[in-house]
Amino acid sequence: MNAECSSKAQQLSSTTINTLPQTITENILCLLPIEEAARTSILSREWRYKWTTIPKLEFYWSTVYNRTTEENQPSYITSARNKMERRRKPFNAIDQVLLMRQGPIHEFIFHSNRSCHFYELDQIIFHLSRNHTVKKLTLASYKLPLCAFSLHQLTDLDLCYVNFDHQPIFSGFGSLRSLSLIKVKISRKAFLHLLSNCPSLKRFNLQGDIGSKDCTIIELFECLPVIEHLTIWGNCVDPWLVLDSIPKELPTTLIHLKCFRFNNICFVDDHGLTFLAVLIKCSPNLEKIELEIDDCIVDDNEICYGILEEYSDVRLEHLKELEIMCFRNLKHEMEFVKFILARSPKLKKVILYSFVEKDEESDILIILSQAPRAAPEEILVRCIPNWSYC
Repeated sequence: MNAECSSKAQQLSSTTINTLPQTITENILCLLPIEEAARTSILSREWRYKWTTIPKLEFYWSTVYNRTTEENQPSYITSARNKMERRRKPFNAIDQVLLMRQGPIHEFIFHSNRSCHFYELDQIIFHLSRNHTVKKLTLASYKLPLCAFSLHQLTDLDLCYVNFDHQPIFSGFGSLRSLSLIKVKISRKAFLHLLSNCPSLKRFNLQGDIGSKDCTIIELFECLPVIEHLTIWGNCVDPWLVLDSIPKELPTTLIHLKCFRFNNICFVDDHGLTFLAVLIKCSPNLEKIELEIDDCIVDDNEICYGILEEYSDVRLEHLKELEIMCFRNLKHEMEFVKFILARSPKLKKVILYSFVEKDEESDILIILSQAPRAAPEEILVRCIPNWSYC
C-alpha cells in the first residue's frame, strides 16, 4: 500500500514539474547558482537540458589553499602547478557551460573574492561579445578588458572593485540604462568619458573616489542628461566632487531626476550638504529623497544654517516622499527636515528612522507638526534598536 502511494506521489510530482510553463521554469533556474541549476537535469528526461537554455549565468570564483604540514610540504613546482589548477578549474567549468548553451545569454555575473586580472575571463567576455546579446553584466574584483565595450546591447553594468585603467579613447555603451560603480579604480578623464558615452543612462550608483584630480559637480551633471535615479555615497563628494566655489545655478538642469539617494551624508560637512542643496535646486521634478546620515563627529555649528539660507528660494513642487535613515534628532538635521517641509506642497510622507528613545519620538513629532509646512504630509518616526546599523 505504501509503495503504491509513493509511486502515485512520484508520478504526480513528476507530472507537475514537467508541465510547468517555460517562463516559470526559467525563473526558477535563474534563481539558482549555475551548478545547482545543472543538477536539475536528474529530475526527469524533460528537465535534462532545461538548464542549458536559461538566459542568466552566474559564477563565483574563490581560491582555496590547502594547508600542509612542515613534514609534507610540496615542492615549489608542485605548489605552483596546484595553484594553477585551482585557478583554472572554475574557468574550465565556465567553458563547459558555454559549450552546452542552447539559447541566448542575456545576463552574465562573475564574482571574485580577490582582486586579480583573470586573462581567462577576458576570453570569455570576448566570446560573449561575438556570440550573444548580453544585456546585463556584473563583474567584481577584476580588470575590465577592452573587449567588454563590444557588448553594444548592454543595458545594465555593475562593476565592484574593478580596475578601469583604460585611456579615454574607448567607445561607450549607447544602450546602457543602469550603471553602478563601487570602489572602481578609474581616472577622472576615463570616468567622464565613460559617462558622456552613455547617453541613455537613467540609473547611476557611485561609491568611491574618482582619480586623484578634481571632478566638478558641473562636469558630473553634464554627463547625466536623462538620469532618473541617482545614488551618491558621501565619500564621493569630499573633496573631489564639490569644490570651494560652487555656483548657485548650474548650466545643466536634471529635469528627469525623480529619485535621489545620498548615503553617508555628513551634515556638519559643507561639502555633502552643499552638494545636496545644489542637486535639489537643479532637480525640479524630484519625487523622492532618501538620505542615510553618517555617524561623523558632531559639531553642531552654523554651517548647515548658512547653506540652507543661501537656497531659501528652492521649491520642490513634485516631491512626494522624504526618508532619512540614522536620524539622531540633532539641530542641523531637524533644520533640514523643516527646510523640506516648508518647500514641498505635494509631500505625502516623511519617514525618519531614528536612534532616539521612545519618549523622544513624540517630541520630534510635536516639533515638526508645529513647523511651517506646505502640505499636510504624514510624518513617521521609527526607532532603530540596533545602533550598529549605521
